[in-house]
Order: sequence, then structure tokens, then C-alpha cells
Amino acid sequence: MEQRIGIERMEEAIDLFGSFDENIRLLETELGVSIVNRGGEIILTGEPENTVLAQKAVQALLTLTGKGETITEQHVRYVIGLVRSGQAERIGELTQDVICITSKGRPVKPKTIGQKQYVDAILKQNVTIGVGPAGTGKTYLAVAAAVAAFRDKQVNRIILTRPAVEAGERLGFLPGDLQSKVDPYLRPLYDALFDMLGAETYQKYLERGNIEVAPLAYMRGRTLDDSFIILDEAQNTSREQMKMFLTRMGFGSKAVITGDVTQIDLPGDKPSGLKEAMKVLKDVEGVAICELTGQDVVRHVMVQRIIEAYAKYEEGKGSGHGGDKASNPADRRSGGRRR
Repeated sequence: MEQRIGIERMEEAIDLFGSFDENIRLLETELGVSIVNRGGEIILTGEPENTVLAQKAVQALLTLTGKGETITEQHVRYVIGLVRSGQAERIGELTQDVICITSKGRPVKPKTIGQKQYVDAILKQNVTIGVGPAGTGKTYLAVAAAVAAFRDKQVNRIILTRPAVEAGERLGFLPGDLQSKVDPYLRPLYDALFDMLGAETYQKYLERGNIEVAPLAYMRGRTLDDSFIILDEAQNTSREQMKMFLTRMGFGSKAVITGDVTQIDLPGDKPSGLKEAMKVLKDVEGVAICELTGQDVVRHVMVQRIIEAYAKYEEGKGSGHGGDKASNPADRRSGGRRR
């Protein structure tokens, strides 16, 4: 079967094909078709079903180039996933909305539909819970939204916090004062802020008190007005910690809670405050719950493959033991924790 797609401008074809035609080679490999650019047309040939999928993928990628996107391998793989799940037309939902500009002038914007829905929720709601696997941009996009709100003077402070899960005995053996003991737990938050603001600007705001990066325990007893508050790694909060955090919000504040419910490091007898909060708050006005998936992973393709492999393994393990993930003695002793 053969399909033809007209190209209005040669630049569209150049953007679509990529350097050394790597984008088209990936489409051909993944969808089992042949794609050539000839006489102002893109010609697709292959089995009927594959050719129809490839046509939808090419049209979706042309939609992105029309919006000024530079097509990368990540875009191609994402679009292939959309066409296979019958959602190719949704690519139009990805707009050129830029959340924030980094210190090096790079625009930060959602790269998947799931990310766009997450960012929209952050902008519209008072409290947003974003859950999903590693690499889905939960923390990075939240920090970008926080910096944008701060630059726009919507808030006076950015507060980033996360639980120091091993804040008991193990933390005590680390060298240095309390701040140097907890800094390793907060490093991903520092990295995101450095990227957005640059080290010098970050330090200036830190000294003025406009930015605070601290362990969750430091939030107790405070009321946080006119602040953009991000709780990261929230799957490792207890019920009490989560309730304490949620009740810190003051007037003019916005909170974003991020976590990955498959990476809970709490003792087995201690329920996750994040999992409970998702149940308790699901119908509360002003609260949005966004669940990102492996399809929203924007890191190296290997991250997506690893996440999928672990998900399949856990499913197989669950069905093989009647759903009991901690069925052997070693698992019971460790609380059936998964890392």
C-alpha cells in the first residue's frame, strides 16, 4: 500500500527527516514501512495497517514542526506511542506554551500531553498532586512553574521540601552540621533551581529569604503565605507528615506534591501519606491529581524501557503469588519494599 503526504515547504521535510534522516529511519524501523521525500511529497509504502499508522505519525510530526518544534528522537517515539494507542489527533494539544526560561535562555515547556495536563493543573489549582515514574518531569516542571510565578510576582517565596527518609540513625553518622547532613536529600531540588536561575541569582534569593530548600521536618508549626511550595518525593511521607504539610498553606499560596508510588522507601508497616492523600483529596475542590505514565518519560529511551520492564515484572510477580508481593520471608522482613 502507498500513501502520499504533500509538503508545502522544504524546511518542513528537513525538520521532519532530521540530521542524517535519523527521524525517518526510526519511523521506518518501528512501523515497518518505507518513507521517501520526492517531488514535494512524502511517500510511504508498506503493509496497509503499518502505512496508515505511519501516515498518522508523519502528519502528527508535521503538526509539531508547524508549531516551531525541532523534532527529536523523543518526539518520534512519543508520536509512535500515540498513533499505536489511537490518540494521534491529540498531538495538537501540545502548544508552544513556555512555562519558564532557564538561566541559559532555554525555554521549558511540556513535551507530552500528560505533562501539559500536569502544568495546566498547577497553573489553575491551589494544590496539585503529580505522580508518575522517574523521568516524567514532575519535579522539574513544578520548579519551572514556581520560578515563573516568582518572576511574575504572583508569590514572594519559593519553598522546596522533601522528606529525609533516613533521618534517623544513618543521618547521624554523616559528617558536618545538620544542613550538610540533609543536603544530599535535597540535591535534585537544588539542581532544578540552579538550572532555572543560575547559581549566582539562586544564592542572592536564598540570602534574601525568597528561596528556601529544607527537609519536611522544618515545615512544622509554620504558616506559609504568598508562597509556591513544592513537596518532592512525597511517597516517602507518613500520613502525619502529609497532613502537616497540607495544612501549612496560607493565603496566596500554591502547593505542588510530587512522587512515585512505586518507589516507596518507608518501613512496610508504615503507609504512604501520598497514597492516602490521593484517596482523601480526590473530590476536594481546588485539588488536582495528575497521574503521569511511562509514555510521559522524557529522558533517554532506556529509562522508558526499564520502567516498562519493572512494571511487567511486578505484574507477573503479583499474579504468580496471588497478588502477595511480600510472600517470601526476606520480603516480609523488609516490609515488601520495592526500589
